[in-house]
Amino acid sequence: MTSTATLLVCDDEPDVREMLQEYLSKRGFEIVAAANSDELRSAIETHQIDLILLDINMPGEDGLTTLRGLRSDNQVPVVMLTAAGEVIDKIVGLEMGADDYLAKPVDLRELEARIKAVLRRQSEPASEVMMTDAPERAPFGTFTLDLTAAKLRDAEGQEVALTAMEFNLLALFARNRGRVLNRDQILEQAHDRSWDPFDRSIDIRISRLRRKIEANPQKPQIIKTVRGIGYIYDPD
Repeated sequence: MTSTATLLVCDDEPDVREMLQEYLSKRGFEIVAAANSDELRSAIETHQIDLILLDINMPGEDGLTTLRGLRSDNQVPVVMLTAAGEVIDKIVGLEMGADDYLAKPVDLRELEARIKAVLRRQSEPASEVMMTDAPERAPFGTFTLDLTAAKLRDAEGQEVALTAMEFNLLALFARNRGRVLNRDQILEQAHDRSWDPFDRSIDIRISRLRRKIEANPQKPQIIKTVRGIGYIYDPD
């Protein structure tokens, strides 16, 4: 991954936008700024955006509502900026398909690292998978994960929208068929960071995946929970 990606910074606070624009521009990113959801949508229509930094607490249409509308037809990676301690916002955002989150006030070096990790997952999922001994295609219920093309297809062959993180999770399970994976392993291998006891992001993402691939997400038969340990993918 190169540092020539175009980032869309959406935050209603001018000082925050200017700070992020100055810092990230110096590190080789192209920056497009937006103060609200309307400006965000306009920027998406006129620029090729590689990643969005989206503030949650904006006046008018908040970031969660914006993310919901965005995910209906766009899979551009989104890193949410949340107020410190707003756990509910983080959980809801992840359930809606955000790729990562960071609490305000942001540590700029950590933000840069998170951005690079998300962009790396977005640009290199297929090549990373092909370095393993995973099969070319893996069944997930009536769906099939095409590891070469980095796509999930339904029984009719239609593509099902996946974020890069969701693809990496399915690919990780495909590589480890029949093996119990704990949350630490999943986060390190699919999310490029360590797990802590209060991090629910993996549970939330797997719950989101189950809604896409399980006949009954409340009684999963494809990606099963191993209580007290983690998860296992065993299609048989």
